[in-house]
Amino acid sequence: MDELAGEFEAERGRLLAVAQRMLGSRSEAEDAVQETWLRFSGALSDPGERARVRDLRGWLITTCSRICLDVLRSARVRREAYPGQWLPEPVVTAGPAADGFAPDPAERAVRADQLGTALLVVLERLTPEQRVAFVLHDVFAVPFSDVADVLAVTPEAARQLASRARRAVHGPDAPRHSADLAEQRRVLAAFAAAVESGELEQLVRVLAPDVVSIGDAGGHFPAGRRPVVGVESVGRLLLGLYGQARQRGGLRGRPVLVDGTLGWQTEFFHRDGRTIRMVTSFAIHEGRVTGVFNQLNPAKVGELPPLGPDAVWPPRW
Repeated sequence: MDELAGEFEAERGRLLAVAQRMLGSRSEAEDAVQETWLRFSGALSDPGERARVRDLRGWLITTCSRICLDVLRSARVRREAYPGQWLPEPVVTAGPAADGFAPDPAERAVRADQLGTALLVVLERLTPEQRVAFVLHDVFAVPFSDVADVLAVTPEAARQLASRARRAVHGPDAPRHSADLAEQRRVLAAFAAAVESGELEQLVRVLAPDVVSIGDAGGHFPAGRRPVVGVESVGRLLLGLYGQARQRGGLRGRPVLVDGTLGWQTEFFHRDGRTIRMVTSFAIHEGRVTGVFNQLNPAKVGELPPLGPDAVWPPRW
């Protein structure tokens, strides 16, 4: 059993990455990985059975993917009843070092493998089968023969599912995100300065014409029930949000990486005196912000550590 545990732990990080991208929820991903361990330790505890599995990583990814598929199918009902707009739980890590990346090569590789909130939001439009096919093949390079095994379809059907998902992911209404961390830093510094100025004319120069803003409050705070689209509508929304936060006092923030892309974590007071903790991530393309994603549902950001005394507004890059 110790040997099995060691083999599984060597693959845990990759399994968590697979599940996180499929489910958009850190807690659900961790549950899926734990269920994968239970099935692994139960099915392969016999040395003879373990010896028959030549590709352990493939066996684990297949098992984890089937678990995620079941979760996705049941999640559709829960999402339909969700209060307001839904965003994935943010995976928040420390902001990049001076060179734009983490100093540790292993951590740098993990960050480079992140997809960003924009893509995770688009993945929500897909059917469970399309999402599994896309994540496995396009993100993790799993052959279509193995994808078909997970979905219980033919390889050609798995290929078609991934193709339909790809068209949705790259559709004209999907927020585009192509900026590297250096460009993200430049654009968000300009964005923060424009928000701080309070001038709509200055802010719209940083926003793409078809920019979209989505806020997930989980019913705990007021938030729009539909995405806000368009440069002037989004600009006025953001100026109002940050303007009110400044007026109430306590607005502070720090740069962070959200699902591998640059964003910030902020805290400010609600009008009833409660502290709102918010994680904001962005999509950036050709020097402009194409998507703003505000996660302020306490159930999804409540476990983050509070901001330290060095947090300020606007955030220091």
